[in-house]
Amino acid sequence: MALESSFFRQVMGRFATGVTIVTTYSHGSLVGLTVNSFCSVSLEPPLVLVCIDLNSSALPHFRQSGSFAVNILSAQQEQLSRCFATSSKERYEHFCYASYYLTATGSPVIDGVLAFIDARIVAEYPGGDHAIFVGQVEAMGIGNQVAFRDNTDEQRSTLTDHDGRAATNDEAENLTYYRGQYRHLAPDYQKPSLANYDEQGYIIIGSY
Repeated sequence: MALESSFFRQVMGRFATGVTIVTTYSHGSLVGLTVNSFCSVSLEPPLVLVCIDLNSSALPHFRQSGSFAVNILSAQQEQLSRCFATSSKERYEHFCYASYYLTATGSPVIDGVLAFIDARIVAEYPGGDHAIFVGQVEAMGIGNQVAFRDNTDEQRSTLTDHDGRAATNDEAENLTYYRGQYRHLAPDYQKPSLANYDEQGYIIIGSY
């Protein structure tokens, strides 16, 4: 059997992923697209990567801005994911009518996401029909916790409102993509990952 792209897509579809909207600010415009090719790369320094189709109209904006924000979507944000995956006036001219906050790099973080990563692009690599961007984390947040690599970046950000609450909603469920369809996690099944132990002998749950 030949290695056809359609079969490759089916095989990779068996690997469940989260769903993100990757955003940036370029040439006076807010830019965003739906991406599930996202992962962490390194803890020291904190690095992440995203993959963007070479045919995407958003690609030049990421190259120009030199930064991006990864918005990790909740199950309630499926419609936003669909909007940022289409070529529509709503996406290109109205940012899918999403409310947002600004990060340390100036990239938009969509209100109500589960979590976000804000990064400056430190490398770009060829990846077949995609470009691979590696970003160093400048800011990140979940719930009411926001951390900045440089304290001066916090003053340029609007990630907290007047009540001091972050833009994220850590209480919601994750939006998942599996076998070509959107899925929601089953909240009634929870089980710790394989245990690891720290220097004092305590179990570390979900060790990196």
